[in-house]
Amino acid sequence: MTDFEKYGLKVPEILLPKSIDTKTWSVVACDQYTQDQDYWAAAKKIADGKPSSLNLIFPEVYLNQSDKADRIKKIKETMAAYIKDGVFAEPQAQMVYVERTTAYGRTRKGLIAALDLDSYEWKPFSSALTRATEATILERIPPRMEIRRGAPLELPHIMLLANDPNGFLVEGIGKKINERSDSPLYQGDLMQDSGSIKGWPVKDGGDLECVKDALQKLYEAGSKNGPAFLFAVGDGNHSLATAKAVWEEEKKRLQESGASDKEIQESPVRFALVEIVNIYDKGLTFEPIHRVVFKADFASLIDFIKDKLGGSLEEVQSEKELESKVKESKADFGFYYKEKGAQKIVLLKTGITDLAVSRFQPALDEFLKGQKGSEIDYIHGAGEVFRLGAKDGSLGILLPPVAKDSFFDTIGSLGPLPRKSFSMGEASEKRFYLEARRLF
Repeated sequence: MTDFEKYGLKVPEILLPKSIDTKTWSVVACDQYTQDQDYWAAAKKIADGKPSSLNLIFPEVYLNQSDKADRIKKIKETMAAYIKDGVFAEPQAQMVYVERTTAYGRTRKGLIAALDLDSYEWKPFSSALTRATEATILERIPPRMEIRRGAPLELPHIMLLANDPNGFLVEGIGKKINERSDSPLYQGDLMQDSGSIKGWPVKDGGDLECVKDALQKLYEAGSKNGPAFLFAVGDGNHSLATAKAVWEEEKKRLQESGASDKEIQESPVRFALVEIVNIYDKGLTFEPIHRVVFKADFASLIDFIKDKLGGSLEEVQSEKELESKVKESKADFGFYYKEKGAQKIVLLKTGITDLAVSRFQPALDEFLKGQKGSEIDYIHGAGEVFRLGAKDGSLGILLPPVAKDSFFDTIGSLGPLPRKSFSMGEASEKRFYLEARRLF
């Protein structure tokens, strides 16, 4: 078996159901539709009476309900029952190449692997192989630890981004598999009109050597400006931070119990299943998350940020013009608000070369500290920004698109991005649970 330790990866022992109906087995990441109980009720109805990953996860829409402890107990019991009752086929040592076609017609490619949690760090200014992209909110970790701690299985919704403009890794192995016309491990539609999915095994020596060669190229490229930076966490930042925290607990327990170095090295808890995706994959869309500010001196706010970012202001004539100019830029911002009954439409032009949000949000936070009673909300879609910005007492702020070509450089030099910096696609495009792995 090819050794991937240098790259912080391992070939996982993949568990798949003996018979996979993707429409009932596979369900969207637990941190989606967190305000939509109807979505999860519909998922339960679709999966009713059948083996489903829905029964093995904790949808976060229910996280604050009083039956949390009972839900976690039931999840772990169901995991054990699925293992005991033969729901899964025998585990296979393999990575999995995935092609996911979303309801929007976009096809995203991925590679399922096991990430060594000792090679990952979420703390700012880390020099780890795998690093967080956004600030980690510590209070989100303990409740997630309750779910993972002692769980017989894990299922992944974590997506890691690879800085691979040449498509060496995921696209490379995908091309090789497609040229051979290999039969997939699974294929089918996903529930609630979320598109379709296919997955192929990556297990023979030639395929794994192809993956290793690609990783070496990315490792060398990621080492040019200091310690190697291979992967950035795209989705599931808090889930991966939780896995890290649970592993630190387990590692301490193993050490105190006198476990050998080999036992610690090979503990399943040391790893987390992830899907690696090329940040340059055309099927992977990055959308900015806009801001709306309430109860602040908006003119002073705009002047403050202009001075902080060294920019210049330009009044434009329409919402359409403002949206177009912000979209065409990598570093310009749009402001939309009412002043003395008249609508103000202002473009802030800057020369920022890092990801724009990494400079903008700290300046906005600094200003709002001095504004008593001010509030901020995070908005998807320009239309909603304009709707809110047309109301008295609110300022809509349009952020520019996320520039993929500066993403890794910004995180490498400035650390994790501010909260709510970007969104990777729509909710239905997020990763669906499918593969599993033994954990505790």
